[in-house]
Amino acid sequence: MINIGVLISGGGSNLQALIDNIKSGMINAQIKIVVSDHKSAFGLQRAENENIKAVFVSKKMAGDNIQFHNNILEILQHENIDLVVLAGYLSILTPLFIETYKNKIINIHPALLPAFGGNGMYGLKVHEAVLNYGAKISGATVHFVDEGTDTGAIILQESVEVLANDTPETLQKRVLSIEHKLLPLAVKYFAENKLQIIENKGNRTIVKING
Repeated sequence: MINIGVLISGGGSNLQALIDNIKSGMINAQIKIVVSDHKSAFGLQRAENENIKAVFVSKKMAGDNIQFHNNILEILQHENIDLVVLAGYLSILTPLFIETYKNKIINIHPALLPAFGGNGMYGLKVHEAVLNYGAKISGATVHFVDEGTDTGAIILQESVEVLANDTPETLQKRVLSIEHKLLPLAVKYFAENKLQIIENKGNRTIVKING
């Protein structure tokens, strides 16, 4: 059984999907701690409802992003975390954080990367961009986190059709249902040691799912 630390910034619906799938026995893991960079994030309440340790870490009190993430690192290492899951986490991780948990940080993104990713692409902004571009499909991507923004090796993707009458809100709702399926599945594969990272295959890193 692996120990998971989940980082959130908001409501934590993807956190809830993880909790539910762990409780059902689909994922052989335990969420040891949930950390938020926003004190009022409802995801903290979700964690407390399940008797999971929930912690708010203040970026303002830390003084800068480096010290802020060093503080989070210390918390995660104290809990012997094996996998860090970014579930709607909006702060930018530091190089030290990423190196410390190299190939052990996964993120869920509400689009089909590499399209509609990068700086500023989060929340409704992603779905607004998809609609403004006139894309016919969108979806969700689970990927490992590297030093870039939404550039890490892709683990899982699934598409949804963009409908002619879609608004950012309706598209977000349908994509979110995909996120709630893909993120737990990726965590399951990680917990079962089924994810194999193949470096520099044609100048790209790919993830092979074994078994």
